[in-house]
Amino acid sequence: MATYKEIKGVTVQTRDTDPTVNAGTWASSGGLNTARKDAGSFGAGATNGIAAGGYGGGGAAAGNYVESYNGTSWTETTELNAGRGWSPMGAGTQTAGVVAGGQPLPPASGYTGITEEWDGSSWTESGDLNIARANLAGTGSQTAAVAFGGSNPGGPGPAASIDTENYNGTSWTETANMNSAAASPKLHSRGSPYTSVISVHSSNTESWNGSAWTEIAEVNTSRTNGAGAGESNTSAVIFGGSSQNAKTESWDGTSWTEVNDLSTGRSDGGTTGGTATNALYAGGETTDYVATTEEWSFPSGPHLNEGDLFLSGGTTLKGFGRAGNEANGTWASGDAINTARDSGGFFGSKNAALLAGGVTPPGSNTLVEEYDGSSWTEVNDTPVTGQSSGGFGTQTAGLITGAGNPPAPAQSTLTYDGTNWTAVANLNTARYTGGAFGTQTSGIYAGGYAGNINGTDNVELWNGTSWTEVSEINDNRWKLSGAGTSSESGLVVGGYSGPVTNTDNTEKWDGSSWTEVNDLNSGRSGLKGGGTVTSALVFGGGPFSPGPQTAKTENWNGTSWAEVADMALARENSGATTVGTAVGTMAVGGNSGFASPPGLTALTEDWNVDAALSTVTVS
Repeated sequence: MATYKEIKGVTVQTRDTDPTVNAGTWASSGGLNTARKDAGSFGAGATNGIAAGGYGGGGAAAGNYVESYNGTSWTETTELNAGRGWSPMGAGTQTAGVVAGGQPLPPASGYTGITEEWDGSSWTESGDLNIARANLAGTGSQTAAVAFGGSNPGGPGPAASIDTENYNGTSWTETANMNSAAASPKLHSRGSPYTSVISVHSSNTESWNGSAWTEIAEVNTSRTNGAGAGESNTSAVIFGGSSQNAKTESWDGTSWTEVNDLSTGRSDGGTTGGTATNALYAGGETTDYVATTEEWSFPSGPHLNEGDLFLSGGTTLKGFGRAGNEANGTWASGDAINTARDSGGFFGSKNAALLAGGVTPPGSNTLVEEYDGSSWTEVNDTPVTGQSSGGFGTQTAGLITGAGNPPAPAQSTLTYDGTNWTAVANLNTARYTGGAFGTQTSGIYAGGYAGNINGTDNVELWNGTSWTEVSEINDNRWKLSGAGTSSESGLVVGGYSGPVTNTDNTEKWDGSSWTEVNDLNSGRSGLKGGGTVTSALVFGGGPFSPGPQTAKTENWNGTSWAEVADMALARENSGATTVGTAVGTMAVGGNSGFASPPGLTALTEDWNVDAALSTVTVS
C-alpha cells in the first residue's frame, strides 16, 4: 500500500496552531457609473483598471462606454471607436491596454474582430483578429497578448470556439487550438506572462504554456460566464459565473480549492487582471444588470488546500476538504434537461452525466440526454423503451437495467460506451424500480417490482458479462435508492414495502451479505440519491399512493442519517448521480405532481458543499 508521502509527495506536518482556512475575502468597492455586463477589461486587479464596452443600463450606448478605476472608484473616460458588447477580450495595463472582438452595437449585427489599443487617454485601431468572434478570453500586455475560444456561429462555427491567436502589438497570428470548445464566456487567469494561462469552461480546464494547451484537474463547481485572475498557470483564482454563481476557487498548480464566496453572486462581470491574491470583479448580471464592484485580497499564509492533512498540536489528525462539511451543503438551481420526465435511468458524475428513457406521457420513451457540466444534449436513443431502470457507471462506460415496459417489468440490460448502446445479458428476474450501484463491470441490482405490490427481496450481481443471484436483502421493497462504488460495497435505502407502507430501512452490503443499519429519519419511496457506504445523499420521494412529494434531503456519514437542506422543488423519481461521494450529487427531472409547478419537471438542482476543516477519524 502506498504511503501518504508517496501519494502526495510530502509528509503529514505537525502544527502548533491550525493553518488559515478560506483566508481570502471579498470587499465591496465603488460601483461602475453604468451598470452593465460583458465589458472588456484589463489592469492591475484591485489597484487599477479599465472596463470597456458591454451591455447594460445605457442600452446600446453602453457598448461605447469606458470607465477607469483608481482602486476606490470608477471615472468615465474616452469612449471606444467601435463600441461592442458580448465579452471582448482585454489585456494590458491601465495606460497601455488592448481590447479585441465582441459583438457590434445595433443596428449592426454579427461578430467583430476589431482591435483597439489604449494609451491612457485615447483609443487607436490596430490589426483585426483572424476569426471575428464574441465571448473570447485573453490576457497579456499591449504588445504580447493571447486570445482564445469564443463564438461566431454565423462564420467559422466550431473553429472559433477552439481557436487561439497571439498578438504582437500590431497583428494577430493563429497558434495551437484548445482541446475542448469554449464557445461561451469562460473563467481564466489574467496575469502576465501571456504564455502561462489557465482557462476554465464548464468542466473543461486547460493550461497554456505559450505553445500548447494541456487538460488539467477540473474545478469543483462547473460553470461558464465568470472571470478570473492570476500571475501564471500555477497560481490563479476564478469567481462568479452562470446561474449567478458566487463561488470562488483558488488554483495552486495541482488542485482547485474552494475559498470565500463573492458577496453578490453574478455572471458576466469584468475583471481587471491582477493575481491570485489581488483581483477585482465589476458589474455583471443577476436578475438585471448591476454596477457592483468587489475586491479580492488574500493575506499571507500558511493556508490550506483541499486534501491537506496535518497533526494539530501534534495529537489530532485534521483534514481540509468538502467531506468535512457535507451537513452544511445547499441545493442550487442547475441546467434544465431538454425533455421533462420522471423515472429515467441515470448514471455518471456531476459534470458528466447521462439520463436515459423515463416517462413522458402517454408512456415510456427512448430519449437519451448527456450533460457536460453546463448543458444537456440529446444523443443516441436506447434501442427499447423503458422507465424506472437502475443505472450505474460513468458517462462513457455505463449501464442501465431493470425497466418498466407497461404492463410488465422487463429484464433488459444495456451498456453504453459514450456513443452507442449494446444489449447484453438480461436479469434473471424481470423487475423495475430496484436499487442499483457499482460500475459497468461490477454492480448490484437489489429489490424492485416484479409483479407483486409487496416488492421483491431479490438481489443480482453483475460481473461485466452476466447476472448472478446473491444474498437477498432483508426487506422486500421497490421504488428504493442505492449508493455504492462496486459490487463489493454499497447501500440500499427506503422504498415501498407493501400496502400503504413506506420504509425508512437502510441496508449495507459488504460483498457477501446485507446488514440493517440506522434508518432514515423520513421513510419514503421514489427517493433518489448516490454516494458511497461512508458518504451518501438521498432526496425527494413521497408516498406510494397519490399524495404530496417531499423535498427532504438526508446525508449519510457512514453511521447515521441527518436531515440537511431541502431541495427547492419537492419531487420523486428524479435522476441522481452515481459516481462520487455525497458532495458530487445532483437531482434531475422527476415528478412534482403535488408541488408548484405540478407535473413532470425538467428542473435540475446541484448539491454544493464548501470545503471545511474537520477531525479525521482513523480506525
